[in-house]
Amino acid sequence: MLNLVLFGPPGAGKGTQSESLVERYHLVHLSTGDLFRFNIKNQTELGVLAKSFMDQGSLVPDSVTISMLKDAVNKNPQAKGFIFDGFPRTNAQAEALDVFLTTQGTAITSMVALEVAEDELKLRLAARAKTSGRVDDANPVVIQHRIDVYNKETAPVKNYYEAQNKYNGVNGIGSISEITDRLASIIDSF
Repeated sequence: MLNLVLFGPPGAGKGTQSESLVERYHLVHLSTGDLFRFNIKNQTELGVLAKSFMDQGSLVPDSVTISMLKDAVNKNPQAKGFIFDGFPRTNAQAEALDVFLTTQGTAITSMVALEVAEDELKLRLAARAKTSGRVDDANPVVIQHRIDVYNKETAPVKNYYEAQNKYNGVNGIGSISEITDRLASIIDSF
């Protein structure tokens, strides 16, 4: 089973690249952002709770995120593998994911990280706000807070996977197809 953590800061292109990788490798794409947006749109209890954190640019508590992700994995028993997009965001989440996947008889194959400079991220997020209707991408203060939270709380997850020799960084600047080709060259080596 091929299980990838697609990693990078907000605006790095994780969602865009996930689409290409899902098609190429026949994996199930699990985006915590999409799961949260679905729950928010449907005003579930989880959605209301998640929205209160997301509106501030803060991370949703691990217990909520992990429960939601376990449910999504369990709904796809025939999957050839998964792309975890936006998860794990903390070392505690990475550890919980490892424990959960072990109970499923599998593990993370690799973390592939899109590496993009902060100035480029801000430009991409502002552009995405205009095309996707994502209000959280329109406010420069919220954008900066999201990047700061990523750098402080999420970026250290890289060290977790480096310690397992599962980290692979990829230049996230270029055309969508160029970046996809860079990711594929790493994934094809497993």
